[in-house]
Amino acid sequence: MDAMDAQIAEHIRCAEALRGQTALLEAIVAALIRCFHRGGRLYVLGNGGSAADAQHIAAELVGRFKRNRRPLPAIALTTDTSVLTAVGNDLGAEEVFRRQVQALVRPEDVVWALSVSGTSPNVIAALASAREAGATCIGFTGRGGGRFPEYCALCLRADHTASDRVQETHQLAYHLVCDAVEAHFAG
Repeated sequence: MDAMDAQIAEHIRCAEALRGQTALLEAIVAALIRCFHRGGRLYVLGNGGSAADAQHIAAELVGRFKRNRRPLPAIALTTDTSVLTAVGNDLGAEEVFRRQVQALVRPEDVVWALSVSGTSPNVIAALASAREAGATCIGFTGRGGGRFPEYCALCLRADHTASDRVQETHQLAYHLVCDAVEAHFAG
C-alpha cells in the first residue's frame, strides 16, 4: 500500500504544480476561443494514450462538457484508420499526422499536440507543418518539453517525466481548458 500512497502523493503534487501555469491555460483558452470565432477548427493529435486524450478533447468540444452550447469544430487526427494505415504503409509512420495537417489545416486553425516526451517524430512533423501553414500550435508535454517549445506558441509542461503522471496532469489541464471554452460559448 505504501507504493500506491506514494503514487497518489505524486499525482497530487503534479496537479498542484498546474497552479503555476494558470496564465498559460488561460492563454490556451483565449487561442481556442479566437480560433472558433474566426471560423477555424481545432485539430488534436498524439500517439497511444495521448491519442486517446486527443479523442477525448475533441469529444468534449464537439459534444458538450457540462453545459449546453453550440458544437465546436474539433477533430482528432487519430481516428481515421483508413488514412492512418494508408499513409503509414505508403509513406511511413512519421507522415501519418503531417499528411493530414497538410491536407486540412489553415491559418485560422489551432493544432493541439500531446506527447509525454515532446519528441515523437510524427507529432513533431505535424507541428512543423502546422506552423508552416500559419496555424497556432499548442503543446501538452512532460517536464523536459522535448522539441515542443520550438514548435508550439503555447506549451504546457506537466511537472513529471513518467507517462502516467504526465497524462493525468494533461487530463486535468484539458478539462480546465474545455470548461472555460465551453463557459464562453454557453454564456
